[in-house]
Amino acid sequence: MDVKSSLLFLLPILLLLPSSHATLTVGFYSTSCPPVEIIVRSIVAAAVIENPGIAAGLIRLHFHDCFVRGCDASVLLRSANGTAERDAIPNASLRGFEVIDSAKAQLEAACPNTVSCADILAFAARDSAAFVGDTDYVIPAGRRDGSISIDTEALSNLPSPTSTLAELINAFAAKNLTELDMVTLSGAHSIGVAGCGSFSNRLFNFSSTSQVDPTLDPDYAAFLLSRCPNDTATAKVNLDSITPDVLDNNYYLGLTRNLGLLTSDQALLTTTTSTAMVMENVYNPSRWARLFTQSMVKMGAIQVLTGTQGEIRRNCNVVNPTAVDLLLPKPTETSQVASS
Repeated sequence: MDVKSSLLFLLPILLLLPSSHATLTVGFYSTSCPPVEIIVRSIVAAAVIENPGIAAGLIRLHFHDCFVRGCDASVLLRSANGTAERDAIPNASLRGFEVIDSAKAQLEAACPNTVSCADILAFAARDSAAFVGDTDYVIPAGRRDGSISIDTEALSNLPSPTSTLAELINAFAAKNLTELDMVTLSGAHSIGVAGCGSFSNRLFNFSSTSQVDPTLDPDYAAFLLSRCPNDTATAKVNLDSITPDVLDNNYYLGLTRNLGLLTSDQALLTTTTSTAMVMENVYNPSRWARLFTQSMVKMGAIQVLTGTQGEIRRNCNVVNPTAVDLLLPKPTETSQVASS
């Protein structure tokens, strides 16, 4: 039996073998790649200095990754036929891919085949929060990368900007996150921007009795209409109109002044329970910062692959070739499909 036939024969058997499982740990790369966090932080620092808005993009990238198939870097995978997570409508405005790619390239040079793309995403989100807010924290690592990325799963798992409070609570509960986690992590909207399409439902034909959502502050609604004069406008608006470039608790202050941009933002004032959480964040910024770091760590552990599960991608955009792939003859024109 030749080598290729042997590999094809062994693959089904190998897939049945038990895999080891491990938990995420702080200092996971302390011996295998000691400079990992320094390298990622330096890459993120340069990117944030050049474009402060990229911090919000990297935090959002991590969130969108974790909510679909867990924190496995599936959001980074490209598909030749446009059916990967990053091709889904909710992910069309994601930013920061090039930062992750740059960090991965440097890490492959320093520590080949060692640091997962999923861990790079978690480190980059943490570093982004540190650079634009007083929210630095330690990150447990040891995630491994997945090999499946499907656009429809992004649609079914990611909360919508038009979500109600109940829908938000249910979406987070499906990931073992509490209502408090949801309200806390919504504070990430103290930085970043949203396109007109994300909140046009509040400006045009809101109801049979009101063209504009009456819960919007009138002056703020007028400002939004000046930026988005029709429901096809494509302008960007800051999610937080008070301190848009700082990750802080003023997002919650804005909600109490009817300055929440998205339906899902203002929805946090729907019940007495959620409103109490918002008010606590308004009056106790240090408590919110502490809870934010805890919830980010908790989110970063959603359905992680560890041990021998998944892989360590050499290129974050595509899955690694298998041993059989390497033996197959190369076609004259190649394309790598990352989703299935």
